[in-house]
Amino acid sequence: MAKGLITVFGGTGFLGARVVRELFEAGHAVRIASRRAALPEWAEPGDPLEPIAADIGSDNDVRRALDGASGAVNAVSLYVESSRASFEDIHVEGAGRLARVAMAAGVETFVQLSGIGASPTSRSRYVRARGRGESRVIEEYSKAVILRPSVMFGPHDAFICRLAQLTRLPAIPMFGHGRTRMQPVHVVDMARAIVRLLGESPPERRLFELGGPDVLRYRDIVQLVQAQLEHERPLLPVPFPLWHLAALLAYPLPGPPLTRDQVFMMAEDNTVGEGVGTFADLGILPRSLRDSLPTCLSPQASDSSSSE
Repeated sequence: MAKGLITVFGGTGFLGARVVRELFEAGHAVRIASRRAALPEWAEPGDPLEPIAADIGSDNDVRRALDGASGAVNAVSLYVESSRASFEDIHVEGAGRLARVAMAAGVETFVQLSGIGASPTSRSRYVRARGRGESRVIEEYSKAVILRPSVMFGPHDAFICRLAQLTRLPAIPMFGHGRTRMQPVHVVDMARAIVRLLGESPPERRLFELGGPDVLRYRDIVQLVQAQLEHERPLLPVPFPLWHLAALLAYPLPGPPLTRDQVFMMAEDNTVGEGVGTFADLGILPRSLRDSLPTCLSPQASDSSSSE
């Protein structure tokens, strides 16, 4: 018999899809809320999975998606603004609406996905919105659980696969000297952390920062990818002001390959801080980037995708 119903907003995205799978494997019934309702390819007739079309800008849609749910996960994300959606729409107003409606509906556990470094005072519009979104969620649902992952990776990701594409260039441009420190976290470990928080007797902590076992410089990660692909290329340091200029020039393009928000984020370390919950509190031993690269860079995982 299935456990309590969990609604996953953004359940067809990079992280959300893994959360749906892990919840299903753990015995939960899962409602998959996204802009375009769809079942995962692995679903079979009779599985306790319910796709539902939902716009997080609509109170009515959110209420329908949460009807009867004992838990909810907000894995909706937006990395590039457009005329249809802004960071404010998704990460502040949308997140706040989910938390408010979840509270009113009596949802027992609400998990909000954010990111390490989220702060309302950041230079990055994206990171500022994440920080303000955290505050809005807590205002609406005081016992919400906030998860801040470091950069996520996995098969079909938008991080490692993009680095793999760069190895085809004659030289690989670095953000500055590539010294920014990261703690890459596998997307499946993130999904398992969420399942643990939605299970019986979860830790009492309300704020978690989740990173993998290794703290690596950006240039170290690039070199690991090169070694795995056997595509050795020289690393070319590029000053951050030039990256900002490139982002400004790319701004008018549809789906720009680079934004100033991304440049700002690449200038800041992205590692787990002190005084927060970690994988250790959840009883999870996260897998390392080094050991996971062969799977992430297999031919079957060569195409990138991003979270909804």
